[in-house]
Amino acid sequence: MPLLNSVLAHNERFVFNKEYERFETTKYPDKKVVILTCMDTRLLELLPHAMNVKNGDAKIIKNAGAVITHPFGSIMRSILVAIYELGAGEVMVVGHHGCGMTGLQPTSILNKSLERGIQKETIDMLEFSGVDLRGFLTGFDHVEKNVENSVSMIKNHPLLPKDVAVHGLVICPESGKLDLLINGYENQTIIHDEKV
Repeated sequence: MPLLNSVLAHNERFVFNKEYERFETTKYPDKKVVILTCMDTRLLELLPHAMNVKNGDAKIIKNAGAVITHPFGSIMRSILVAIYELGAGEVMVVGHHGCGMTGLQPTSILNKSLERGIQKETIDMLEFSGVDLRGFLTGFDHVEKNVENSVSMIKNHPLLPKDVAVHGLVICPESGKLDLLINGYENQTIIHDEKV
């Protein structure tokens, strides 16, 4: 059975049996946190259990390497929406050891894209048009440095309120052990409401 058919058949049973009821919650994160982490399959269930995050507790954003590549891209927009519209008051960037983005070279992806039928002319046209494919497809050398860079981009964003703590952590994908790199509570500006 093709994967899509299998998913749809399961979904029909899931809805009919009302299995969704145990996941009911609101769109607002109970723990008032947004987590940016990697899309690595090993973290799907491990990370929430290791962090004591249950359904409804957090907004979780996933991408390759927990990387923020642009201060006005979709990752940063999602973080700002979580803060301003959904009540998140803290941000946690969680990278992991053994990340596939570590040491990733653009040549590998470009060669595989050619093998899968992307035309060389398409790649040449993108590069000629000013698209930095090599920069776009390059990974990082050290997960810790990557987490620090993502935390810095969030903390220094002109639209981030100064009272939002931004933390940086690295998780072990085998044991779930978290290593704290950046404690966002240190040197945090606290804004108090004052009655006039």
